[in-house]
Order: sequence, then structure tokens, then C-alpha cells
Amino acid sequence: MKKNADIVVIGGGAVGCATAYFLAKSGIKNVVLLERKCLTYGSTGRCGAGIRQQWGTEMNILLSKAACELYLQIGEESGFGDIEFRQSGYLLITNREAGAEMLNKNLQLQQKLGVKAVRLSREDAKELVPDLNTENMVGAFFCPEDGYINPFKATYAYAMGAEKLGVTIYQNTNVVDFIRVENKIKAVVTDKGIINCDIVVNAAGFDQAVLARMLGMNHQIVPERRQILITEPVEPRVNPMVKSFDHGTHCLQVKHGGFLMGYGLPNEPYGYNFPNSSNFVSDMAKKILTQLPFLKDVRVVRQWTGYFDTTPDAQPVLGGVPEYDNYVIACGAGKGFMLAPIVGKITSEYINGQKSIIDINILNVERFKTGALVKEPAIS
Repeated sequence: MKKNADIVVIGGGAVGCATAYFLAKSGIKNVVLLERKCLTYGSTGRCGAGIRQQWGTEMNILLSKAACELYLQIGEESGFGDIEFRQSGYLLITNREAGAEMLNKNLQLQQKLGVKAVRLSREDAKELVPDLNTENMVGAFFCPEDGYINPFKATYAYAMGAEKLGVTIYQNTNVVDFIRVENKIKAVVTDKGIINCDIVVNAAGFDQAVLARMLGMNHQIVPERRQILITEPVEPRVNPMVKSFDHGTHCLQVKHGGFLMGYGLPNEPYGYNFPNSSNFVSDMAKKILTQLPFLKDVRVVRQWTGYFDTTPDAQPVLGGVPEYDNYVIACGAGKGFMLAPIVGKITSEYINGQKSIIDINILNVERFKTGALVKEPAIS
């Protein structure tokens, strides 16, 4: 193991690999990335991998637009090849007037910022997804440039690009402590050795708080369980991702023909709880059959549990902390894979003292103490 690095990035998911890539691309030569298991082991490898630009704040729209553009480039740029970015669109639906009003207000901002989203009539929604139940539908909104990416291939592409630029990646390497002198981190202590460094980037996803506690901090970044299932493959019938703002569900027919679907559990306690629950499958079935009734005879192949790293306002945390001069947070907070490329790029820009497409200060971890939360209406 290397004994010295300019920057140590902790976390081998999409955010960590993208951060390492953009740091190396900026000209920083000695970057080390540490992953306690294998690349994509955490949130990235368990996520729904949807990519959407249909948000309700200027910040999130700009971030998601930029992330889409970067994802479109990385396969060729890194030499990895196709990361399976399928821009088949997101169809956002609601049967409630309040939901339609909120989504319509968001649409006006999206269009102002160059997102190619539109509102569809019931007839147009039915034409887009013939199997969709539109009987009680009040609103349908569609962006053709949203879609789905293979999260493994995208992360491997950033890792490959990073290694080509000189980044050293250590997998199966666990961070157990830090060596500190006053307000500076001098070294990262792992179970395989000690790496002296100038800067530490915490991109550890739902484990970010674990690392913070080692340093005497509380980032208020907590793991939130999400469950997903995949069905047996059937003939192609649904092209876009269908997302209900009534049920919080998302459903996509993936490349091999199976339907990937899940939803957020509003009363799910924070914390580590990996086991699957049987009631998830039955609840998911009840919700999705109100939208796509033909799925009633399609069999479930498997289900799994993943985690969002979430915050009090469900928004990213980026930048430094007052406790240490050389510690940087790179947290996507529930949109980690979706925003990974731009989070990585902004983190690199922050470290290099460069301007970004947003004011990074509004996403500083200190906002949770001051109450300056950043609210997003299009969270479900």
C-alpha cells in the first residue's frame, strides 16, 4: 500500500469513483481511493439507477442536467464503452389535484432552464404507455432525456478512467481511524496500513456518518432503507420509467424484459436493516397494479434491500467542515448515483478553488445547525 497521497477518497461507489476521476483529470497526480468491500458494494450496486431532470428547484435541475451530460460522455471518455444509458424518459403521474399543481409549477421552471419536459394529456400518456391505467389520472409529465443507467458499468467507467489518469484504487480495505493534529487530518489508518495525506474526501455513502464519528463529528447523514424487486422477463411493453407521486413508486422495464420497481417507505426507521420484508412485495403489488394492471400475472424473481444516504432536507452535502481544514464531504443524499458525476466534478472544483454551476455553500453541512435547509418539492 502507498504510504503517501495528495488526496484520499473514501468510498468506491459512483460518487467516490467520479470524484477520484475528476480530481485526477484536474491534474492532481497522487490520488488514492479506498473501498471497504468492492466497487459498487454499497448504495450504488443496490439502487434503482433512474436519472431524471424533473425537479422543483433550480439547484436540483441544474445538477441533474449536468449529471446527465457527464454520464453521456464517460463511456467514451474513459475508454470503457457503453454504460447502457437508456434515455427512454421518465413519466411522472398523479391522481391528485395538489400533485398535478406541484408538478406543473415544477415544469415551468424546468422548461425555463432548458429541460425538455412537457405535460401530457391522458390520451398522450396512454399512447406513450398503452398499458397505463389513466382512469383517475389528473396529471402526467414526461421528459424524454431522463432514463436509466447500468450503475455497475457507469461506476466501473469512472474507476477505469481514474486509474488511467493515475489514481490508485484499493478494494477490501477498511478505514479504522485517522491520525489528527489539531484541526488537520494527517493520515488515514486502514486495516492494511497507514496513508499520509493532504486532503480526505468522505464519499462513503450511507457510511459517511461512521467516518464522521471517528473524527468527533455528526453530519446528520443517515441510512434510509429502500427495497426493490425485479420480475421475470416479458415482451417489451413499457418504455419509460413510470413514477407515481401518489404512491412514491417507480417502475421500469429493463433491457432483458423484467420490471424493476420499488418505493420509499415513509415510516421506515433510519439505521442499518438489510433483511428484506415480505410485506414489501405485497404492498408493491397493490400499488403498481393500480397503475399497470397487466402486471398481475407476472412473477417476481427476487428482491433486495438498498440504502439512501439521506439528510434532514434530503439534499446533498458538499464541501468542507469547520472542524478540519482538509476534510471534504461528497454526499448525494438520496440522489447519489443520479448526481454522482456532477458531485464528483463539484468536489474537485471545490478542492481546486474553482467556481461551480451552483453555490456550494448552500449545501454545506452547517445548514443543519442553522436551520437553512434546502427544500425540494418533487421528493416522493
